Amino acid sequence: MAFTLYLVFLLFCGCTVSERTLPLNSAPARLDFGYVPTESYETDAYHEPGAIGMLFQIVQGFLYIVQPHAFPQDLVRKVAQQKFGEIRNDYQKPENVVLTLQTIHYEIGFIIAAVLGLLFLLLMPLVGLCFCMCRCCDNCGGEMHQRQKKNGDCQRGCYATFLFVTTLLISVGVICAYAANQNLTNQIRGSKKLVQTNFKDLKTLLNDTPMQIDYVLSKFNVTKDKALSEMNNLGPLLGERVHERLGKDVRPAFDAVLNMAGAIKETKEALENVSVSVEVLQEAIDKLNINLTEAKLQLTSTLSDPACSANVAIIPCNKIANSLNQLNINANFSMLPDLTHNLIRLNEVLRTDLSNLVQKGYAAFNLTPEMVQNQTRNIEGDMKNVMESIGANITSFSKTIPVLQIMSNISNHITQSETYVREFYPVVEQYDFYRWLGSLVLCCMVALIVVFYYLGLLCGTCGYDQQTSPTTRGCISNTGGNFLMAGVGFSFIFSWILMLIVLVTFLAGGNVEKLVCEPFQERALFKVLDTPYLINSQWHLRV
Repeated sequence: MAFTLYLVFLLFCGCTVSERTLPLNSAPARLDFGYVPTESYETDAYHEPGAIGMLFQIVQGFLYIVQPHAFPQDLVRKVAQQKFGEIRNDYQKPENVVLTLQTIHYEIGFIIAAVLGLLFLLLMPLVGLCFCMCRCCDNCGGEMHQRQKKNGDCQRGCYATFLFVTTLLISVGVICAYAANQNLTNQIRGSKKLVQTNFKDLKTLLNDTPMQIDYVLSKFNVTKDKALSEMNNLGPLLGERVHERLGKDVRPAFDAVLNMAGAIKETKEALENVSVSVEVLQEAIDKLNINLTEAKLQLTSTLSDPACSANVAIIPCNKIANSLNQLNINANFSMLPDLTHNLIRLNEVLRTDLSNLVQKGYAAFNLTPEMVQNQTRNIEGDMKNVMESIGANITSFSKTIPVLQIMSNISNHITQSETYVREFYPVVEQYDFYRWLGSLVLCCMVALIVVFYYLGLLCGTCGYDQQTSPTTRGCISNTGGNFLMAGVGFSFIFSWILMLIVLVTFLAGGNVEKLVCEPFQERALFKVLDTPYLINSQWHLRV
């Protein structure tokens, strides 16, 4: 009985706090529990990237070109189950082959980028070696002889413009690399304050949790008082709700029965018409058969006349005599099934008067609110007792949980973690300094090549003289050529190292961005982590 009353109480509370307007004269007001008391937190939930945000957008746009596919939730689930399953699967199975092809299809952009990077790694040193050997053999511009051409100035200007634009793009890349390197260092340095505020906010949350639990438990009285104050409307509330929800199933069933009753009446009328039509046709067939028999006898007697023995009439008379056998009726309506038994059954069904039963059902269904109201008049006292027992159970249950002790243990763990992070943070800063220094060296390496190209273009442009030969040109022109050759040499020497670093960081960082960061921001990663038995099918909760 108490459990039943508790269910009624829950349904009543659902009706009370529902936002939908009930078919009553006055809808009950919503419950107001106020606001849970809480302290202010110091950690800012929003991060403003600043000027570096434009670089992030460029990188994300390039990543979208390389990898335009959405986060593959099903593929990640299957790969995780195949990777971490206890049973080692046979990779020759069709499902594993399909899984491999799906993975390749998803990673096709990164695979193409990796192939291009590997080709650059292989071809760049090889081309540099071939160019060096060509110069040593007094070819590729090493013969110190200049042939004058009609379009030489135009060709030289195009080469210089192309080199200047390329160098300018490399300069922009160096600036972006330096900005990204410095931004990462600044973020790591600023994370110290962020970590401190996070730990402080966790402690604030732990300190507020007991108070918030007490506040939530104390609000049970609001629900209880609201329910008791509206106890008089319990019958109408439940009755209208039950009537409304049952009507979605009851009304279509009643309508179907009414339609079936009409169909039965129409079927009976159709069968009666068919039965009468069969009798009429059978009588007509009998009369037609008698008339045909008389006609055959008359024709037979006519053909026996001596006039048919004449030479002129013998042929027509024989044809008529041979066709007398065709004067027969092939239709036999007596083979049709007898419909009397079916009509008897339909009459038995119609004696039930389904329409009257449906009307009675509608009348009884419309009395559901009154019936519920009559049955709930005497449960007010039981409802009060149940609610008092629920409040007592909540209070006793809350006292059995050592909230303060649990919060104290968690606070101790947080304090230990904070101490460990503070001790480990100088090591992180030290390794970040090494990373920053290495990245700065790489940026300076590329910047040196860019400076050589700029100086070569400047000196070559300023010291160019069309009338002088390569052996008699001035110091500025020679210096410009040396700068250009130095830039080319350093490009061949160090470019493959830079490409190797870019290739590794792009493949790792790009996949982390597409498979971790973006799904984490879009909450798609949590859907994968919520998959039951994702890592191990044998792991399950024991209750």
